[in-house]
Amino acid sequence: MDEKQRMTARARKLEQLAQKAKLGDQEAFSELMKAKMNEIIAMTYKMTGDRQSAADLAQETFISAWKNLGSFRGDSSVSSWLYRIAANKTLNHLKREKKFSSNEPVEQVSRQTLEQSPEDPSRLLEKKRLRNQVLDFMQTLPIQQRLAFELRFYKQLSFAEISDTTGSALGTVKTNYREAVKKLRKHATEKGWRE
Repeated sequence: MDEKQRMTARARKLEQLAQKAKLGDQEAFSELMKAKMNEIIAMTYKMTGDRQSAADLAQETFISAWKNLGSFRGDSSVSSWLYRIAANKTLNHLKREKKFSSNEPVEQVSRQTLEQSPEDPSRLLEKKRLRNQVLDFMQTLPIQQRLAFELRFYKQLSFAEISDTTGSALGTVKTNYREAVKKLRKHATEKGWRE
């Protein structure tokens, strides 16, 4: 089974879990939540820059999903539906908190990680620094650009799926993504990033 077939099988399983959960199957919803929790946390973290807020927003996303499962029509994938809930929760949080930059210190790479990795430790540190710099940069983007970039680049949604997820016009989504990429390229050039 190739990667595309595995992804399709996973998507089918998620849709089946959503349909069972819609009928009141709490076990199915729990499985769905386990399958998507890390992705939702990663998305909310990239938008907020704060681990605790990201975890709280992910929890709020699934609480809202459970409460509103009856309104899930299946017009889009369950993943897109969950991303939309998470995006809305995060946008509301950011507006409420007016939080646009990370206060969290850059993570330290543990000695154990360096010792166990087959990769050169200095390369690992450089990758970690670059990842943190990209996350810090994302915090400087306007919210809609950050969301479009996150959903397109990291979640690999199509522009149409992002439009559906965010409720924005397709042209607006494309413009937000293009502007985010343009700003990232400029920032990368200024910082001398490579790879």
